[in-house]
Amino acid sequence: MNDLKHALCFAAGTLVLLLGTDSSSAESPSASRPNIIMLLADDLGYGDLSCFGSPAVKTPHLDRLANEGKRFTHFYAGSAVCTPTRASVLTGRYPLRFGITKHFNDVNRWLPESATTVAELLQDAGYRTAHVGKWHLGGLHVDDQGRRLNNQPGPRQHGFDVYQTQIEQQPVRGRMGRDRTLFRQGGTVLLRNDQHVGEDDAYHSKHLTDANGDFAIELIEGFAAGDKPFFLNLWWLVPHKPYEPAPEPHWSNTAAEGISDDQHRFRSMVQHMDAKVGEILGKLDELGIADNTLVLFTSDNGAAFEGFIGDLKGGKTDLHDGGIRVPMVVRWPAAIPAGQTSDAFGHTNDLLPTFCEAAGVEVPSELSIDGMSLLPHMKGGPPPSDEARGTVFWQLDLYKKIQRHYPKPKPFATEVAMRGKWKLLALRGNPVELFDVEADPNEQQNVIDNHPDLVASLAAELEQWLSTSK
Repeated sequence: MNDLKHALCFAAGTLVLLLGTDSSSAESPSASRPNIIMLLADDLGYGDLSCFGSPAVKTPHLDRLANEGKRFTHFYAGSAVCTPTRASVLTGRYPLRFGITKHFNDVNRWLPESATTVAELLQDAGYRTAHVGKWHLGGLHVDDQGRRLNNQPGPRQHGFDVYQTQIEQQPVRGRMGRDRTLFRQGGTVLLRNDQHVGEDDAYHSKHLTDANGDFAIELIEGFAAGDKPFFLNLWWLVPHKPYEPAPEPHWSNTAAEGISDDQHRFRSMVQHMDAKVGEILGKLDELGIADNTLVLFTSDNGAAFEGFIGDLKGGKTDLHDGGIRVPMVVRWPAAIPAGQTSDAFGHTNDLLPTFCEAAGVEVPSELSIDGMSLLPHMKGGPPPSDEARGTVFWQLDLYKKIQRHYPKPKPFATEVAMRGKWKLLALRGNPVELFDVEADPNEQQNVIDNHPDLVASLAAELEQWLSTSK
């Protein structure tokens, strides 16, 4: 990968971007090389944005993204829990290919350093790269001096010049989760560029959503002063548990009669995130770089306890659409016409090839990417055909409990094979349900007994995928 051409330092709380002095290879951003901002929410349900029909929370800034770009109504996360989807986002490949079959639980597991990420590809092409927010791909444990353990790959080993995230280590994170202080005291456990952020740092006392959003804005200001495009990967923790009251005015703005305290907290957290997105969009406007900045927002999996999924079945940890279908909006004014809505299939595996095509970066064929670029469709062209895409797969170790306020749907499933409108669910390779999600989007009519040849064909493809992916 390219040598690090810049560093971040802090003086009196001010971020200073130190650019390399060799300008011979510098490339100015253009419509063919946009800045790219990837925004990923955590446990945000399919219907949790007002532009996706939320009855609970108003999200005017994310709605603005949708109105000024394109809204995807059939976009899918790579998994029904966080870690596998995050691997999918960064690599464009099924998480099973890296042996990631469930969420990482703060143990010594990580995305292999050998994995090629979108950050590395863009970094090699001259992009400045930064990761801000939740990571949950391993490698964020620290020693007694607060330094990241260097025997575990973290953001820098996966192509990010700069990063700020939380220490993902027990008992720290578990205790803050139980005490419901993970957001309000989140700045006290920040890890920035392999070092624990100290008490004298401006972000140490901030609410986590503010710490991440404000740091992202500082990065954008610094990057915009340079002569190369940037890739900012901003992964919110919102609205993952613990549910905590967001600061004012969001707490008061989301009060309503007849809702639980947790629902109130949830609504305030989503509104807080939306407001920070608004500040980011405002900064792009102020700097005059909004027109040539691609901004994409989605979620890592379907809704947990307090999220809204309408009539979709399931939820987080479940492979029905309530657990894997998520909102997605994208805006790039220089290239993507405003006011579009698409019902075409999309997947988090598609993000790496989409971003690379936008940046004019060729994806090496040896990477065997599982996704397809959505950029031509975003620009107004047709989506990838079902024939071109082929069958799409999911695998997730069995979670017997669903993170919702109702039991997990039965029969349980650990895999999905989806071909066009047909969705086959299987338990350890054995078919258990078949749905026509075009006619039955809420997965109420199991038609597995009506299509034996289709079931056999999908099951055979699933078996082949499982045997070659592990």
